[in-house]
Amino acid sequence: MINFNGTLVTQDSNILTQNRGFLYGDAVFETVKIVNSKVLYLEDHYFRLMASMRVVRMEIPMNFTMEYFEEQLLSLTDKLAISAAARARITVFRNDGGYYLPLDRSVSFLVHATALETALYSFDKKGYEVDLFKDFYITKQLLSSIKSTNRILNVTASIYADENGLDNCLLLNDSKNVVEAIQGNIFMVMGGKLITPPVSEGCLNGVMRKQILGLAKTISGIEVVEDVISPFDLQKAEELFITNVIKGVQPITKYRKKTFTTSVAEQLVEKLNQIVATT
Repeated sequence: MINFNGTLVTQDSNILTQNRGFLYGDAVFETVKIVNSKVLYLEDHYFRLMASMRVVRMEIPMNFTMEYFEEQLLSLTDKLAISAAARARITVFRNDGGYYLPLDRSVSFLVHATALETALYSFDKKGYEVDLFKDFYITKQLLSSIKSTNRILNVTASIYADENGLDNCLLLNDSKNVVEAIQGNIFMVMGGKLITPPVSEGCLNGVMRKQILGLAKTISGIEVVEDVISPFDLQKAEELFITNVIKGVQPITKYRKKTFTTSVAEQLVEKLNQIVATT
């Protein structure tokens, strides 16, 4: 028996009682965008998931090929009739058993999906204000660069942003440098350079981050650089934006008393939509 919200029920009536993802955050995940029954940036998502599983010493099933990964995502969105434009998440967790030390390294997975309003990336010109989140810090280590289900810092920062009327927060590492936003990588335009922190600073190795680094090299007059961003740099920046595979590019318009332009972000959204349109 277990006590669930004050009611005694049988243990097997709740699948979470032994789930290692729930109990210990022993899980990794990928969130993908699906357009016209195709997973955008499929190879990047698949190899990042494989790398994440290897980092946390999960046993990778022999049948878990890129084709199998794609099939599992599309089988659900096709069944839900949302494959024209969908957001899907696959969570891989170690199987039940053990405490901190698992009884075995084998895994199971769960896929869920929701429809998106449009396949194209939209450029939202509404005001978007951010500030620093300084209650907790990201550590500069390999675990910070993968997508595990231990996202309590991001959850807490989201609550802080909501309580303070902010649209997002910028997260700092233990060297007090800017690493990323709550749900995406951060980019800064300053002095003809597009700058984003290197993965070694503790930022997520984002799939959209990789696309933006490549696309930005095709914009005239922009030098693409991976370098440390300090909080003081934000006040000198001409432009700031956040990237992830679902939103694409989210321009930041205000940080404290500083306002920003959006011209590079606009160009990148156009280039992303050219890719989506050919999918």
